[in-house]
Amino acid sequence: MLAIMIISIASGKGGTGKTLVAVNLALAVRNVKILDCDVEEPNAHLFIKPEIKEVRPVYVLIPKVNEELCNFCGECSKFCEFNAIVVVAKKVIVFPELCHNCGGCILACPRNALIEQKREVGIVERGFKGDIEFIAGRLIVGEPRPIPVIDEVKKEAENKKDNRDIIIDSPPGTSCPVIASIYGSDYCILVAEPTPFGLYDLKLMVEVVRKMGIKFGVIVNKAGIGGKEIYEYCEKEEIPILLEIPYSRKIAELYSMGIPFIEEMEDWKEKFKSFFESLKEKIKT
Repeated sequence: MLAIMIISIASGKGGTGKTLVAVNLALAVRNVKILDCDVEEPNAHLFIKPEIKEVRPVYVLIPKVNEELCNFCGECSKFCEFNAIVVVAKKVIVFPELCHNCGGCILACPRNALIEQKREVGIVERGFKGDIEFIAGRLIVGEPRPIPVIDEVKKEAENKKDNRDIIIDSPPGTSCPVIASIYGSDYCILVAEPTPFGLYDLKLMVEVVRKMGIKFGVIVNKAGIGGKEIYEYCEKEEIPILLEIPYSRKIAELYSMGIPFIEEMEDWKEKFKSFFESLKEKIKT
């Protein structure tokens, strides 16, 4: 069986071109899985245009109180560090949005007055575009915790029976959803723009992937609009610059119409293919 390669694509801020890289790379390489883990604002489907075959809900488990068994001792409330369950005036109140679904309050209850019930927080979609398999999560608007949905999307990375390499489009930033998305990757592509803000956020993301022990390199998007600070930083830190995508009006116009630019710029299709093959060699070393 061939080894499966898991490539995540991240950046320290939004708008740098993560999805641009993810979808064009997937469409150039073909026969891959692309996972959209930006579940608060997924948009890879706008470019991949998959035929969705399956939609399933994502649930978390939250406590439900049986007041006939409860004596309002407050042990559940004392256990919960997130104040998701409180006892006030002979009443147990559960705040579902604060619950981290650990189940500890149920274990802490001396009278077995708590049980777990399902609560829907999002959906996972699965579809296909030719030989590309597409999986995306979508968090219900207003839900504060995207990680349960990301985890359900990431489960697709655990199914390696079909030998498809995996490309993960992660959320922006450096917070917990990003960590959950890139965890377990063989290689992380950091997309950065050559501006002062781009450099600042790249430094934050570099610190994250180094602490996680993930191999990584940088793609400079919108190359040509800024100075040389990012290049100097990468050289000083011995970070490989994997590819440069130029600042281009044509690329921007195609992106605004939901058209992957490799479909109109054939030379880039070959560049992405060669780039993907070079990543395999970097992962081996």
